[in-house]
Amino acid sequence: MERDLRLPDGRTLRTHDNGVDGPALAWHHGSPQSGAPLAPLLAAAAERGLRLLSYGRPGYGGSSPLPGRDVASAAADVARLADALGVDRFAVMGASGGGPHALACAALLPQRVTGVVCLAGIAPFTEDFDWFAGMVAPGGLRAAMAGREARARYAEEFDPDSFTAADWAALSGTWASLGDDAQRAGATWPGGAVDDDLAFVRPWGFDLGAVEAPVLLLQGGRDRVVPPAHADWMASRLRRHELWSRPDDGHVSVLDACPAAMDWLG
Repeated sequence: MERDLRLPDGRTLRTHDNGVDGPALAWHHGSPQSGAPLAPLLAAAAERGLRLLSYGRPGYGGSSPLPGRDVASAAADVARLADALGVDRFAVMGASGGGPHALACAALLPQRVTGVVCLAGIAPFTEDFDWFAGMVAPGGLRAAMAGREARARYAEEFDPDSFTAADWAALSGTWASLGDDAQRAGATWPGGAVDDDLAFVRPWGFDLGAVEAPVLLLQGGRDRVVPPAHADWMASRLRRHELWSRPDDGHVSVLDACPAAMDWLG
């Protein structure tokens, strides 16, 4: 079920709800994606009796842009979504660029978020480790360091070496819907990706240490988009966490662990 939610500031949030009568799970999409639920996630949620909610972050998938947004702003949008659907407590799950936004909900909505799954999620920008090391194509993020105009001018072209053989196999099989959605989102809503990158390299608006809910970090050992050092660093800052390392996975193939991650959430 797709619905446009009108927010108090006048923005529209494009939302999705599978309508299952069960525990709620809010999905945070990667960068770029539309926010529409992907087929493997819908199937895994239905098998477990989970109510899968998702939405397009500002600038994606029919949701109004919010220039200057930070990662923390996702919490208020998700709270409005949950309120509109009559959902009090919920788990959150995010992949890649969605991971930080899932963590934001946990940090800023501690009475509502029951657990967090972060798959191949990027870490806050820091000089504690070489943040760009191991990224095959960090050009968009580097441009974002120079500000919005520089990032908007950057003509991002996907480097196929960013994905491993396991990633390409996943995109030609189980996760074909992700590849299709990402291509459409990148072409239709380029401003969403710009705002994501700007938010990632600026202060997020919360500290990882503020996350009280249990967190599962899932990381592919061969990830060339968000390298393992990001998960390792976040693990050192989170209060309650498990780190599942999948040595042979890349950035996409690690999503095959989504069903097990849903089971972990209980």
